[in-house]
Amino acid sequence: MDSMYVLIPVSLLLVLGIGGVLAWSVLGGQFDELDREGQSILTEDQQHQNPDANLAADAADPSVRGATVRHSHGDDPPGGG
Repeated sequence: MDSMYVLIPVSLLLVLGIGGVLAWSVLGGQFDELDREGQSILTEDQQHQNPDANLAADAADPSVRGATVRHSHGDDPPGGG
């Protein structure tokens, strides 16, 4: 019976902690747009199949001006050198 004086407050703190983390993640937008990540897996292959289209899209994007874009085609030595 004496253990109940310890177990009940510990379990309440655990429940409050889990509820706080859940509320923080929901209010922080962690669960917004769940389908986007699933769709990005499907469209990622299309982006890698045509690297020239990526260069054209980067050239048209004003936020990328002056940035160097390097696409690796697998012929680089390990370590990027």
